[in-house]
Amino acid sequence: MSGLLSLRSSYTALVDSLREERASVLVQAMGVVGFALLTALAAKVQFRVYLWEVPITLQTAAVYASGLYLGWRNGLLAQALYLALGLVAPVFAGDGYGATYLFGIASAGYLLSYPAAAAVIGALSKRWKAFSGSTLASLGGAALIFACGVVWLHYAAGHATWMESIDKGFLRFIAIDLLKVLGVGLLYSGTRSLTQGDA
Repeated sequence: MSGLLSLRSSYTALVDSLREERASVLVQAMGVVGFALLTALAAKVQFRVYLWEVPITLQTAAVYASGLYLGWRNGLLAQALYLALGLVAPVFAGDGYGATYLFGIASAGYLLSYPAAAAVIGALSKRWKAFSGSTLASLGGAALIFACGVVWLHYAAGHATWMESIDKGFLRFIAIDLLKVLGVGLLYSGTRSLTQGDA
């Protein structure tokens, strides 16, 4: 039981070599580009609920994974590249692109927080590589995403009260994002377990 609750992992793994302090420049570049493209792909897996101002997508799962697999710096760079791609191509959940589109949508606060969230997750998971640790790191990133998202949503959508913004921008998504956090944590822990001792 204590092993399950431990934040730190007792072993090294091949997948750990993707993190910036151990990877070659080529591997780092491939990781950054790969996770930026993964986030773009995840944005297109979306579910829109009638009268919900923010769509349900898999983007945040890609953000969590980029921090866990790439570390703080390259996770941040991957998400910054994703936002940069959105200035010239329709990689967001909607069909638009460009600065005017990005800053004009109600969900911009979530998107703009992605680089910082990936950095937080990467920094926390540098030592917290066990399932509990990686999950807690991802929860820290999720908290940042939702905090920024709700604040932006409140002003962009012109909500009458903060409770309305918290409901529409956070409470409705809690169960969904908890599943994403747990899923990414299991995936990360699983890949580490499969490659343990190979680093």
